[in-house]
Amino acid sequence: MLDLNNQVRQEALVDEILHSIFFLGRVLKPSVSPESILSRDEMLNDLERRFPLPFKLYSSQLPRRSPFSCVLDMIVLLLGRQNETLIIDRLRNVISDLNPDESRDLVPSTVCVSNKTDNKDQVKYYGVSMSAPGRYPRRFMIAASCLSSWDRYVAGAVMTYFPNNKKKTDFDGTIKLPQHVRCQAFDLLDEKSKPPCRSCANMFGLETVAENVSVYGNCAEVESLTNLFKNEVDVKEQARPTAPKYSDRKRESVEKQVRGELKNLLDKEGDFTWPGNFYPPQ
Repeated sequence: MLDLNNQVRQEALVDEILHSIFFLGRVLKPSVSPESILSRDEMLNDLERRFPLPFKLYSSQLPRRSPFSCVLDMIVLLLGRQNETLIIDRLRNVISDLNPDESRDLVPSTVCVSNKTDNKDQVKYYGVSMSAPGRYPRRFMIAASCLSSWDRYVAGAVMTYFPNNKKKTDFDGTIKLPQHVRCQAFDLLDEKSKPPCRSCANMFGLETVAENVSVYGNCAEVESLTNLFKNEVDVKEQARPTAPKYSDRKRESVEKQVRGELKNLLDKEGDFTWPGNFYPPQ
């Protein structure tokens, strides 16, 4: 039964990967069709038969996350989430096997591992940095993930600074991780650990001496902490936002603003009319 469940989950991840890639091709300028992405007719026909919805809905529904986030899930499912070293090595092997000229924009530079450290059962949760081809597709994906995929508190921290990389004057959804939580990033292109950037320090209270400010929502810590919070409710509650400028009402207003900006930006920069739906993987 476990093997069957894994197979079903893997197929759902392939479905999600296809839709996400097709959407990113759609909003490129010039746009790239699924037929161009899958250049071999045999592969195209087989995938369209097995996974029809990505072909039908990539022009009307937004993905919830980037394609490589799904690849990460597949690797974790295959190797087991406690095998941290094996998972990171497999990610690096997958990236090294790709043609950098053709797929570099879809490849993350960082993976992050988060877990509690106050007990022996240190269940590990992973995330990769945002990977999308170009400035506007990256903004599309960060906004879509804030609205549909990332944990509520994590997304609130991102939206405190997104999309202009400046802290909002009327909203503060930043959080501070409890001391018994590890959140460690690793470089996937160079085999070394990676200290938090200033953006992650600002959003999550991570200690760092780094001054480099990344695009808010771009870092692997965002997805890793999302997966931690979704499964470790006690940690999430300890990290809840407490700033005076935070309230559920203010957060709803900011989310509505992000949704409106996303819709307008898709129309202007992606030539994409969005009715407001996100893709449900099959």
